[in-house]
Amino acid sequence: MISLGLRTLWTHKRRLVGTFLAVFLGVAFLSGTLVLSDTLRKNIDGFFQTADAGTDAVVRNAISVSDSPASIRGPIAESVLGPVRHAPGVAAADASVQGFGVIVGSNGKSIEGNGPRQAGSWIPDRDLNPYKLVQGRAPRTGNEVVINRGAAKTGHLHVGAKTTVLMPQPVPVTVVGISTFGTADGYGGSSYVAFTLPAAQHYIAKNSDQITQISVRAKPGVSQTQLVNNLRQVIPPQVQAISGTALTNENASSVDKSFVNYFRTFLLVFAGIALLVAIFSIYNTFSILTAQRTRESALLRAVGATRRQVLGLTTVEALAVGVLGSVVGVGGGLGIAWLLKNVFASFGFSLPASGLTIKSATFAIAIPVGIVAALVAALGPALRASRVPPVAALREVAIERPPASRTRFIVGGAFSALGLALCLVASTGTTLAVAGIGAIALVVGAVVLGPVVAGPVSGLLGLPVARIRGFTGTLARRNATRNPRRTSGAASALMVGVGVVTLFTVFAASLKASIEDNVSSSFGGDLAVNASGPGGADQALGPQLAGKIAGLPQVANIARLGQGQVTVDGAQHTVSIADAATLDRVLHVDRTAGSLRGPLEVSAKIARDNGWHAGTVVMVRYPDGAAERLPIGGLYSNRDVVGDYVLSRAQWLPHSTQDYDSTIFVSLHSGVSVSAGEAAVKRVTAPYGAPTVQDRQQYIDSQTANVSMLLTLVYILLALTILIALMGITTTLSLSVYERTRELGLLRAVGQTRRQLRSMVRSESMIIALFGTVGGVVIGVFLGWVLARAAADSQDLGTFSAPPVQLVIILAIGAIAGVVAGLRPARRASRLNLMTAIGAE
Repeated sequence: MISLGLRTLWTHKRRLVGTFLAVFLGVAFLSGTLVLSDTLRKNIDGFFQTADAGTDAVVRNAISVSDSPASIRGPIAESVLGPVRHAPGVAAADASVQGFGVIVGSNGKSIEGNGPRQAGSWIPDRDLNPYKLVQGRAPRTGNEVVINRGAAKTGHLHVGAKTTVLMPQPVPVTVVGISTFGTADGYGGSSYVAFTLPAAQHYIAKNSDQITQISVRAKPGVSQTQLVNNLRQVIPPQVQAISGTALTNENASSVDKSFVNYFRTFLLVFAGIALLVAIFSIYNTFSILTAQRTRESALLRAVGATRRQVLGLTTVEALAVGVLGSVVGVGGGLGIAWLLKNVFASFGFSLPASGLTIKSATFAIAIPVGIVAALVAALGPALRASRVPPVAALREVAIERPPASRTRFIVGGAFSALGLALCLVASTGTTLAVAGIGAIALVVGAVVLGPVVAGPVSGLLGLPVARIRGFTGTLARRNATRNPRRTSGAASALMVGVGVVTLFTVFAASLKASIEDNVSSSFGGDLAVNASGPGGADQALGPQLAGKIAGLPQVANIARLGQGQVTVDGAQHTVSIADAATLDRVLHVDRTAGSLRGPLEVSAKIARDNGWHAGTVVMVRYPDGAAERLPIGGLYSNRDVVGDYVLSRAQWLPHSTQDYDSTIFVSLHSGVSVSAGEAAVKRVTAPYGAPTVQDRQQYIDSQTANVSMLLTLVYILLALTILIALMGITTTLSLSVYERTRELGLLRAVGQTRRQLRSMVRSESMIIALFGTVGGVVIGVFLGWVLARAAADSQDLGTFSAPPVQLVIILAIGAIAGVVAGLRPARRASRLNLMTAIGAE
């Protein structure tokens, strides 16, 4: 039976090309995700191994308030350096200062990038310094710097160039050296500028007696473990010694947790959707093949084949296609990984992936998943084939499937009712898990009920086609309605794909509308000077800039908003740094309790989640290791601009080294036009790296820009899913043309032209595609509403939006895609030999 199955597969291999492509694309997406994730992890590990290659131990502040890879711990006393250098087993030790600094390019604008803007002190010991000089020399005076080669290229700077570094106050410098990070132009997309140690202490630490860390190199024969033990004997409390290997693992693990794992999960979701759609396409293909080979299965039963053997015949075909598609798909994953890398790069997220890393785990995961997907999809049709009675071989067996059964109606209705009930429960604000289970049950119900509604819905959707195309349109409409199971099966994959697209569209539109409403109600000013740009935090706004803006005659009030990292009752949080007195003049955060004048304010949501209220005392720990108990001064409801925590600047400054803002909000005097105020502010900000100056609407739009960018990225990732679904329609129509060969020949015999025949098949394809598209849009809009309601509290989604333009575009694209999917089957149908077709059985 195995040899018969393989021989049958080879004889009719063209019928299973679409199935092979579905498996291939689904597995390629999955393996591409795994390959890209493994490559990123290897490259990131390599970066940190390069950074710590010559470092056997690091002495630093023992307190950490952030797990972010770019976070910098609080300072330690420089006096620790002496005992460290004299500790047993130490060959060399150099102190360094690390902080924030933005390099201004030759055009007067700060250099952009998608990594942190790093500044620090140049480490003299070459083994302890991950940056290597490739041009020039190390800095010797306070206004000399070394910059990384990537920043030099982007900013068009060279050795000897005069420029400015924002610390955040502008510092005029001369570039005396160009460096690389190991052999790379820089660490990821970050920029790096190095001063002398005294200059870095002055500009960053604000104290000549403080440093950030000490890098230590061991003497030959001294292990890292022994070195760390020796260092712990000479360092004071609150200071920590960690081995170079442990530091590398810590940094790599931090990046994994904060980026790589989320990135991998994000892509795996879309890979899973693609595989699900592929399963629908495979199932429909094997269902049609089983129906076409009913007499063949009956003949096998008549000559003695058992049900198990007939079942095995279809299983062998599915297994062969699954194995071939999966193996080739893993190879195709390399192309998908390269494509995904370039897609993310086009959105400003350049991934540090040089070359591709292929692990055995990729084969161990992707190939079995593809094979199982093919077998699961073919199981139902295989069971139906095994149930064909031998007597069916003695008569003509109708290929047309019987109407939808009562059992299908009951089962589909039950799943739909369960899904609808769970979704409605989730819309009241329960956990997202309930919404997810409800969504799955609703989709299952819709797929099961598909054949029940396919006939009348396809007939309704086909009415315009029949009126426009006349007789050929009428035939296409009847072809789509006479076999509801085939129509529903072909459209199910497209329905799932379009449903996911619509879900993301509606949720993103709701999120944007809510952010716009909340930001609009919170920001009462006229202008915003924003430090954030395409590559993230491109620069910081120093207090000098805020003072100059406040001194403009056109400006009535300003509000400074910065950011910092602290722990609150042991949990790490990002806090906004602001003066409540000035904040209230420009922003409206909707106070709900207490007074926004205390050292710490929190959002009403966070207070509710933690059982806090105005006056509750919490423990706050700062980056420098200091901790104190602070009362919550007030609660507020609008957190889109200021976040969940607001710490007063007076409370923050004693524990921070660099005082800077992320945004300065500006309110103009009455009678001053926005254009005049904007021009005045831009003149003031020009010497400070020319940060972005936005009017009120531009600032509101910028807060939703990331949502639009993410939605576009989602569309691109879902394009493969839609492609698989359209291939399923193409395969269905191709097999339909095969089973209707005699019918098509008779139509040609009674006068139908080739052009009319092509039009009929294309129209049928469009009706099937519209059936799937309309169903997907309806389900997607409903699930988008459920998700928006379920996330209303956690994401501040107070506005539901179903954008009509985007939804109409989705419907139009579905119809056009249906026509495209029908091109090949239509061309094949029109080329049938008339006499051969009439004589076909």
